[in-house]
Amino acid sequence: MNFPGDFIRAAILARAEVDAHSRKASPMIEPKSQSVWRAYSYAWITFAFFILSVVGHWIFGWFAYVDEQSALRQPADSGGYIIEMSRDTLENWQSEFLQFGGLAFLLFVGSPQSKEGSDRVEAKLDELLKLVDRKKGQTIIKELDEQYGGRHTDVPHQHR
Repeated sequence: MNFPGDFIRAAILARAEVDAHSRKASPMIEPKSQSVWRAYSYAWITFAFFILSVVGHWIFGWFAYVDEQSALRQPADSGGYIIEMSRDTLENWQSEFLQFGGLAFLLFVGSPQSKEGSDRVEAKLDELLKLVDRKKGQTIIKELDEQYGGRHTDVPHQHR
């Protein structure tokens, strides 16, 4: 008797049966439609931080520009301020925001590098389900894929 293997096999099968039964019995398990605010909450929060930082940058930039102009005994005009702040803003975006924003965007759209770990875990779990009971494992995998809108996995090593 292979006790650890039998125990793991029994636990996986029991969990799969409970999950299959609860999906049929309980409407709470069904995926819910989400509002645009909730579905894209990370993007909205990032956008809010972006707006706050740009507004703050321009407000405090005005005070710094006025101080600089008064030290040079020059009038503080809006034309010079807009040119200087536009240059500073684009300089900051080039060095920091585009790098961070680009990485956040790739994570948001699900680049292969951002979900590599979860794909590996999912593939391992699929193989365990198939090893325990090939036919039942395939059925469980199919049900889960249908319930969660299909798998969004990549071909192994595609990103290399």
